[in-house]
Amino acid sequence: MHVVAVLALDAVSAFDLAIPCQVFGFASRPDGTPAYDVRVCAERAVTTTAGPVQPFRISSSYRWDDARDADTIIVPGVPAERVPDARAVRLLREAAAGGARVASICTGAFVLARAGLLEGRRATTHWRFADALAEGFPGTRVDPSVLFVDDGQVLTSAGVAAGLDLCLHMVRRDHGAAVAAQVARLMVMAPQRTGGQAQFIEYRTPGSDSADLGGTMQWMRDKLDEPLTIADIAAHAMMSRRSLARHFRAQTGTTPLRWLLALRVQRARELLESTGLPMARVAESTGFGSVETFRHHFTRHVGTTPSAYRAAFRV
Repeated sequence: MHVVAVLALDAVSAFDLAIPCQVFGFASRPDGTPAYDVRVCAERAVTTTAGPVQPFRISSSYRWDDARDADTIIVPGVPAERVPDARAVRLLREAAAGGARVASICTGAFVLARAGLLEGRRATTHWRFADALAEGFPGTRVDPSVLFVDDGQVLTSAGVAAGLDLCLHMVRRDHGAAVAAQVARLMVMAPQRTGGQAQFIEYRTPGSDSADLGGTMQWMRDKLDEPLTIADIAAHAMMSRRSLARHFRAQTGTTPLRWLLALRVQRARELLESTGLPMARVAESTGFGSVETFRHHFTRHVGTTPSAYRAAFRV
């Protein structure tokens, strides 16, 4: 079973610590068996932080050494200025050198950086600490505008709820969209917010003003099999193209066509997992038009071809 070790360092954020326990703990295979063995690894009883709430202590039956054979190690957020224990840093270096996947939530990125794991990589952290990460570790390409960064073996997330998006993304990468969607349903959260989505999202109550795009976004979902253009979307929203772009970015953090593309890729994943439709039918049903266009966009977004994805995740 895939072992996920959650490294509990002193002054760890209680919320960040709970996120991977919940997400990976809820994940199960189609036959109902657990998809992960989740271990909270603490060298001793550690103090946790929870915003303005009085700190409290937790302990675990797992120690840091129990993370050495983990397939994935996750470092939750700790105070950015805090220097981590040298043994934890060494553990992370050795685990990464051995091929383990390493991820951080929020300011856990500073621990990965001190272990040298972000050198030459693109990474993110909570927007409040992005400048400090970039200044302290100039070899890291810090992107403060995204929810998470998947750089292959090393992954980082922005603050607080973005850790949920990152962990759900890893479940999706490991077991496919259907398993990730089931976890999202159990946690009563959206099944996917893409990593490139902005940290600064202006949420609006649907129908609260004339610029609300909820109806247009639902219309786009219903028209996935059609070759929608910016002109089509703007006409439905009764806006100019420039106004559409401005309001769409304010409400979603991205452009209309990028949002639509992510939706099409997600729908294609579901069809590849749950049906035996020929690739031409999948491409047609998701609005890509041709198999070649479908293959290009799917491979660029998912990191593997549609055929390979179906072979790995077909239920």
